[in-house]
Amino acid sequence: MSGVTSTWTEPSNSPVALLLLGHGTDPASERGVDCPGDLPAPSDPGLVARATAAKAALGDRVFVLGHHYQRDEVIQFADVTGDSFKLAQQAAARPEAEFIVFCGVHFMAESADILTKPSQRVILPDLAAGCSMADMAVLGQVETAWEHFEDLGITDQIVPVTYMNSSADIKGFVGRNSGVVCTSSNAKRALTWSFEQGSKVFFLPDQHLGRNTAVLEMGFDLDDCVLYDPHKPHGGLTGEQLRNARMILWRGHCSVHGRFTIDSVREVRERVPGVNVLVHPECRHDVVRAADYVGSTEYIIRALDAAPAGSAWAVGTELNLVRRLALAHPDKQIMFLDRAVCYCSTMNRIDLPHLVWALEELVAGRVPNVITVDEKTAREARVALDQMLALP
Repeated sequence: MSGVTSTWTEPSNSPVALLLLGHGTDPASERGVDCPGDLPAPSDPGLVARATAAKAALGDRVFVLGHHYQRDEVIQFADVTGDSFKLAQQAAARPEAEFIVFCGVHFMAESADILTKPSQRVILPDLAAGCSMADMAVLGQVETAWEHFEDLGITDQIVPVTYMNSSADIKGFVGRNSGVVCTSSNAKRALTWSFEQGSKVFFLPDQHLGRNTAVLEMGFDLDDCVLYDPHKPHGGLTGEQLRNARMILWRGHCSVHGRFTIDSVREVRERVPGVNVLVHPECRHDVVRAADYVGSTEYIIRALDAAPAGSAWAVGTELNLVRRLALAHPDKQIMFLDRAVCYCSTMNRIDLPHLVWALEELVAGRVPNVITVDEKTAREARVALDQMLALP
């Protein structure tokens, strides 16, 4: 392991490191609640053995999903790892599994519930594992915006598109209004299809993915994009701005990817000559422009797998994944783009104690933290998800 430790440098702690590690409550999170029941202590030396025993006792009745941004202590028990939509699809492909334990965040578990059979139950080990980006697009706000667009007479020109990182309510809104869901890897295809249906796109909830895709991949101008702020009257935009816009971007962002700055890119280039800067398209527009490579989580993993030995990479995405990739490739110099800790704070709420608690509850015949999307919302959200699957 000496080769591994010589190439990976752990970023320094930030003032909110304890919250980012999942300690304490977070009332502002997507669900903002504590985990019910008595959790095992994080210091319990038997946690790994307890998780192993509980999972073995459940056998094929349980299927554990682990998102790429999860902690290693949790990932070791995942039957499948991946991004949010891949995991939801994997859950749907296991109809024999009675319980889907989703080690991710709330909107991901909702998608799994939408895609799985009614007999299957999706469990989120900590209900406070929400998503700050999903929180930034609340259904009432989005419906208010749409009503304003109706008053302007432009809804017949607009196709709503929502990123996978949104609540089931928002996916349902998009399905009701003949739109489509997209992921970070198929956003260009989703936008291309949308502009074949109408002359404008209402993009939710991540402004950066929408802007970066439209400008850098589809040749739009920045002036083609306007930013709708739900906290301002009429989004802070004039009727003329909305009529002229091609991309109406919701004012939302990822709290992790939004941390990376152009200064981070400049600093790492000065510090590490010849470094390759690889970032996620949820990063700010100037950061994406300054990077060498841009792509989804799966793209980032493939790029580092294929990178030549001895190459240097500064990666702008969630810290757990970057650390895992650095340890998996000790022959490459893989570093975090930022100098400070940058976890997905709500994803990190799901730790080994929460997983052990959830699995042991299932063994005891109790089903905790079930995520259920109501039938109407699920049906409408499924329309938008199915349209994504049908993209050419």
